[in-house]
Amino acid sequence: MNKVMLIGNVGKEPEVRYVDTGVCVASVRLATKERGYKLPNGGEVPDRTEWHNIILWRKLAEVVEKYVHTGPGMIKMG
Repeated sequence: MNKVMLIGNVGKEPEVRYVDTGVCVASVRLATKERGYKLPNGGEVPDRTEWHNIILWRKLAEVVEKYVHTGPGMIKMG
């Protein structure tokens, strides 16, 4: 079993829909940021942002629909 925890910023409001069978599906774009730093020789490594496309089903999607909005947030899966 793999477990992932992503902590970042939601880029836009989650897209939530219900498929024909009544199952909830949510799509979320989440940005995580790795802070830049200075190298010992005086050079700099800039900040790096990575975008994650997350798709959630059933109860997790319903939780996203209710609680996740743009701005700082946390989604814990698994």
